[in-house]
Amino acid sequence: MKKILIAFLIITVSCNQKPHEHQPIQVKEMSPADSALAARLPEKIEPENHSTIMDLILGKPKVSIKKIGILVYDGVNDLDFTGPRYVFGQTGSQVQLISVMQGNIKTAMGVEVIPNTVIDSVQQLDILVIPGGAKGTVITSYNKKVLDWIRKIDAGTTYTSSVCTGAWILGASGLLDGKRASTNWYREDEFLSKYGAVPAHERFTNDGKYWTSAGVTAGMDMSIAIVRDNWGDKFAQGIMLDMEYDPAPPIEGGSPEKTNWLVRWMMKSMYDAGINPLVDSLDRIEQAHRPGADQ
Repeated sequence: MKKILIAFLIITVSCNQKPHEHQPIQVKEMSPADSALAARLPEKIEPENHSTIMDLILGKPKVSIKKIGILVYDGVNDLDFTGPRYVFGQTGSQVQLISVMQGNIKTAMGVEVIPNTVIDSVQQLDILVIPGGAKGTVITSYNKKVLDWIRKIDAGTTYTSSVCTGAWILGASGLLDGKRASTNWYREDEFLSKYGAVPAHERFTNDGKYWTSAGVTAGMDMSIAIVRDNWGDKFAQGIMLDMEYDPAPPIEGGSPEKTNWLVRWMMKSMYDAGINPLVDSLDRIEQAHRPGADQ
């Protein structure tokens, strides 16, 4: 039992980066067009010219994004949803945390969160984000009501996305079938193939309107990439500067290829101890409820 509890704890904090990094797009500090615009700017931003100057510098989004929803549930990984929440919260869109049931939820790290609303009250979103975790994620991936809701919401989204093992939930809805996708490094090929997805082995991946990321921290990269795709380079850089998002870890790691073999073996073994019994149990329950199962 102790090993299982440790496995659930560790998977929530160590879903990290993929070996195949996206090379960041280089942006000139000052292009000729920027210079011409700079010459027209006032000395400082005042309340009365704030919106005009932002529009001049940042431009307009490709698509008007009004409603963004992030699914949350007991056991969700803290950074899986707070990272995207911070990024998207700066777009000016309404961002809501949407829970499966009424009441507060408790994250993987034991933080109690007050959701904004529940899935029964949400009929349409422009962006849907499905974060991951461990035990709670596996359970949610077998929740028919949640999967039906995801399919309904997806019919009207501009972007549908997942972070880390959130791809297990999105995959279980059937929406990743035939799509290139990324997820947590742990048994990535196995879990994505289970849902008919094509493992991309990338930090984040987009296939059409579907965006998926590797573990935890990669969800911020994916969210910034979505912002760049819709709001543009300068908007994305503005958010990154606000976050001072320029990672410089003190030691190489974060992907299987960059991790000591013993550490990698230990982590996978503990994940297996926690995940396998739960998946096997839920599979048996699901099979028992299939039509004709008692014949």
